[in-house]
Amino acid sequence: MVDRKLAGAHYGLRDWAMQRITAVIMLIYTVAFVIFLLALPSSYEAWQSFFAQTWVKVLTQVTFVALFLHAWVGIRDLWMDYVKSFGLRLFLQSATIVWLAGCLVYSVKVIWGLV
Repeated sequence: MVDRKLAGAHYGLRDWAMQRITAVIMLIYTVAFVIFLLALPSSYEAWQSFFAQTWVKVLTQVTFVALFLHAWVGIRDLWMDYVKSFGLRLFLQSATIVWLAGCLVYSVKVIWGLV
């Protein structure tokens, strides 16, 4: 008996887990952010001091990385499922990687205040 492989990329379980884990990270951050939003006084100084804390920056950056990974898995699967032309699919996947890498670099610049 010959074992047949039904999928070429073998991403299934890993992608499913990545989507769920990154979604949970984003959900936890969003709920915590809303709680802090309601608890903090509505002044610029309070917001500035809150977001100046290292742990807030780290959690925000981790959430952005989770967002970019979540987006990559979803968009990559979309390109793989609906774009049949190999050349166009490769271009779209490459453009998506460049876009998400640029967003990651920009998020580091904004969150950590790098010039």
